[in-house]
This record gives sequence, C-alpha cells and structure tokens, in this order.
Amino acid sequence: MKSDILAQPRLDLEAGLPLPVDLTLMDQLLDHVPEIAFFLKDRSGRYLAVNQSLVERCGLREKHELLGRRASDIFPKELGELYSSQDQFVLGTARPILDRLELHWYAGRRPGWCLTTKLPLRDRAGVVVGLVGISRDLRAHENAEAIPAGFVKAMEFLDSHCHEALSPGSLARRAGLPPVRFARLTKRIFRLTPNQLILQKRLDAAARLLIETDRSMADIACSCGFYDHSAMTRAFRSATNMTPTQFRNSKRENRVTSRAQV
Repeated sequence: MKSDILAQPRLDLEAGLPLPVDLTLMDQLLDHVPEIAFFLKDRSGRYLAVNQSLVERCGLREKHELLGRRASDIFPKELGELYSSQDQFVLGTARPILDRLELHWYAGRRPGWCLTTKLPLRDRAGVVVGLVGISRDLRAHENAEAIPAGFVKAMEFLDSHCHEALSPGSLARRAGLPPVRFARLTKRIFRLTPNQLILQKRLDAAARLLIETDRSMADIACSCGFYDHSAMTRAFRSATNMTPTQFRNSKRENRVTSRAQV
C-alpha cells in the first residue's frame, strides 16, 4: 500500500539557482507520459519546471510560456484560486496534498477528473523553498462510469474526518452509492480497496503528527482513528517495517543530519 507521507523525499533545492539535473531529467521524462501533468514551483507559487502535458492543458505551445507564472495567471478564476490556495497550504504548512480528487483541464481546456498530489520541497536546512506535484488523468475507457458528485464529497469528508469511526459502508452511504459501486470506483481511481484507502489516510495523518509534534503514541493513535496504540503500531510496521517510535526517530535524525550539513 503506497503512502507518500511515510517516505517523503527531501530534495535539495536552493531558491533562485538552476534546477538540479535530476529534476530537469524528470521534467523531460514526464513529457512522454501525457496522462500526467508535472510541475515544480518556487516559494511564491511560480512555475519553475513543467512537462508538455501541463503546457497543452493550459492551451499553450511552449514551456517558456508557462514558466515564471502562477496558477492564478493561467487558469480561470475559480480553478486558479483553488490551485493557488493549495499551493499556499503546502508552502505555508509544509504538509503534502495527496491524491486529491478534483476537476482539472485536459489538452484543449476540456474539463476532467484528476488525482493531484503536491509535496513540499526543502533546502538542506529543512526550509520549504517550493513544491513539486503531479495531476494524474482519470480519463477512463468509453464504457467506464463517470465519477458521481457524491463520491467526490465522500472523499473530501474522508480527508478531514479520517479520525472518526469510518467504514466502507458509511462512506458509500455518504456518497449516495451502493457499496459495490462505491468499492468499484475506489479501486479504479485510487487502486485501493475502501478499507485500504481509509487506512492510508489514517497512516498519513499519524505520520504528520509523529514528525511535527511530541504527542504520545496513544494520543496520536486515538486522534487518527486507530483503535489503540497497538493497532497503529501494527499498521505502521506493515507499511514501513518500522514502529511509530522508530519512524519518528528516523525522521528527526534525518532533519538533524541535513541541518548539520549546511
């Protein structure tokens, strides 16, 4: 089961300097993956690197037409404000946005559903200096079902209420969908079963608290929807091969090492 927060990369990026070679190569590589829009932004939300798919979604031809501009300069007012607010959340809190289901543009400015992920970029001192992200197209085959509005609302609820007593059945009811159809949509979109998706959200929330706070394991487990400390430990060990304590210590050691190298 994939969970990006459990293995957040620390990419070295110095504001105002040329992009590292590996990110430039990533940009070029993702030109050949048209179903993914890739972007790298600076501390002010300006595009530093993009792939060709994003350029075409914006109705442009060349990357230089997008570089140095913000989402609010490119997209219609509502979308531009949404993307800019997401950027400010990531840049201001250093917290990621993971697999957010939302409307985006396809080539030719046609609206469609995407899963968007945005991760903070830090310099060697641990300071957030930008963000990197992708939006993955969810265009399905012609006979595949569309994504109901109720399903989107259920996913938004899960993002902010993963600490509550949730089940696939309760989310299906919130989406206004039969459980079988809800499970089929979850599997198609997220490549996870509903139970796996709920667990991933709880692990992501717990990982953030382990990294950012000194709260006790029992308190974090309760705050993130786990039955108890032991249940959280089993889930962490399965996902990371570490206990929550080992995970917390490893992340803090990495931060200390990074700062010492500056």
